[in-house]
Amino acid sequence: MKRVGRFGVAVGLVLFSGSGYFAVSRQSVAPEAIQSSVIQRSELIDRAWRLPVATTFRMEITWQSNGSRCGPASVANTFRSLDEQKTTETLVLEGTGKCWTGICFMGLTLDELADVARAKTRRRITVLRNLTGEEFREHMKRSNDPGRRYIVNFARDKIFGAGVGHFSPIGGYLKDEDLVFVLDVNEHYKPWLIQRQRLFSAMDTLDGDKKRGLLLIEDN
Repeated sequence: MKRVGRFGVAVGLVLFSGSGYFAVSRQSVAPEAIQSSVIQRSELIDRAWRLPVATTFRMEITWQSNGSRCGPASVANTFRSLDEQKTTETLVLEGTGKCWTGICFMGLTLDELADVARAKTRRRITVLRNLTGEEFREHMKRSNDPGRRYIVNFARDKIFGAGVGHFSPIGGYLKDEDLVFVLDVNEHYKPWLIQRQRLFSAMDTLDGDKKRGLLLIEDN
C-alpha cells in the first residue's frame, strides 16, 4: 500500500476499489511509539508554536475526518492560516470530483492534492519533489516566512515504524536545533518536532512511481 492518506490497521472494514484497498479502523501506532519516535516536549513545542508561521494557525488544528483525508485536511488548515476562515476539509473537496463518497479511496497523490488546492485558491501552488537534502534544508529555513506555507507528504513507517503515506502542514523550523515542526492533522499523533534529516528521509520515498515531496503555497 503506497498511496498517501492510508494508515496502518489492526482490524477494520475493508472497502475494495480498483487496484488496491482502503481500510477503516483504529490507528496501529501506540502512543508510546509516537512519543519515542518524535519530540513532543512541552518546552520545545511551546517555542515552536511561537514561530512566525505556526502562530498563524492559532494553536488550532482541525483533525482529519478519517484516515484517507489527511491531504484535504492539511489544505483546509493551511488555507485558514492564510485567513480563509470558512475553509473546511469538505469545502476543499467540493466540486473537485475527489473523495465524493467521503473516503479518498487509495488516498490522494501529491499531484492530485496540488490540483485540489489549485481549484480553491488563486495563490501559486508548486509541487516540490526530487529535492536534495540541502534543498530541503533551504525550504525548511523558508518555512518560517509568513508569505509561504508548506505541506509535507511523507511515509509514516520511516518515522514511527508503522503506517504509510501521510500529509500534514509544516509549522516552521527551529534552526538552532535543526528541528521541523509538523502540524499533524491526525488527532492520534498531534503536532510534533523532528530532526530535519529524519523528515527528509521519510519524504524522500516513493509513492507509486514518483517521489513524495512538498506542496508549496504562496502568493502570486
